[in-house]
Amino acid sequence: MRPAHTLHAAQSHAGWDRDLAPELEVAPGTTIALETHDASGGQLAPGNDAEALTTLDFGRVNPTTGPVRIDGAQPGDALAVRIEALEPTGWGWTANIPGFGLLADDFPEPALRHWDLTGGSSAAFGDAARVPLRPFPGTLGVAPAEPGPHSVIPPRRVGGNMDTRDLVAGTTVWLPVEVEGALFSLGDTHAAQGDGEVCGTAIESPMTVTVTLDVVRGDAPHAPVFETTRSQRDGEDRDGVLATTGVGPDLFEGAKEAVRAMIELLGRRHGLEPVDAYLLCSVVADLRISEIVDQPNYVVTCAFPRAVLT
Repeated sequence: MRPAHTLHAAQSHAGWDRDLAPELEVAPGTTIALETHDASGGQLAPGNDAEALTTLDFGRVNPTTGPVRIDGAQPGDALAVRIEALEPTGWGWTANIPGFGLLADDFPEPALRHWDLTGGSSAAFGDAARVPLRPFPGTLGVAPAEPGPHSVIPPRRVGGNMDTRDLVAGTTVWLPVEVEGALFSLGDTHAAQGDGEVCGTAIESPMTVTVTLDVVRGDAPHAPVFETTRSQRDGEDRDGVLATTGVGPDLFEGAKEAVRAMIELLGRRHGLEPVDAYLLCSVVADLRISEIVDQPNYVVTCAFPRAVLT
């Protein structure tokens, strides 16, 4: 789908703030392209070694392109973000950054791996492995209602740094609008990532992401909801998934929140009684830890395979 507008990587910001001036204003239903920096904000380059990680300015990491104001979007609405396409560049990196990641105490020394992404559908990890490339934006969201600025690192109920690898081309994400115009931004683009992003980085790569932005009146979810149209995994989700999220500092409570949201969604969309939806979730839905490294909040996803719905 041809975008009506393009925002460039220089039109980016380093945190969430409801008072940021929009870089672009569009009508609902508009398709736009957003060029992004890599997660380092351009501080890393193909020639760098691990020493470069020790001098990173963390105030510049995870920049997001935007914000984009969507005309007529109001608190209580949902912003529907359909991811149309992602165009990676030919380079990416993965790093162990001291003090960051699930096993930060186990791996205190910096490590940096560069990736050649010009090989099509996969990239080599030395001679040991080939990794399928499934590009997606690690961060997409709208401005929170609370006065800012707010760090872009932890995910939020309005989206943000969700690092959820199912948000590939063809996926639609619904975000709760909390400020007039929504103020949508996107960045932290990944060429591939495992659930959890356990070392704290994926294959970080600058990209161009094309999205269509629309408004659903009065239908704000409690936390991000998304629907995929094709499987990104092996298993029953060959036709994609309907997914809800739990975002917060406690994984157990996040799991409860994600399942409760799925029960409500199945009731609203498919007429299931709550207890029946609960039983069905136990039989076919998958709880996934989508992100576990961006303290103080983590993301649990409840993924329900679309193929079983009649």
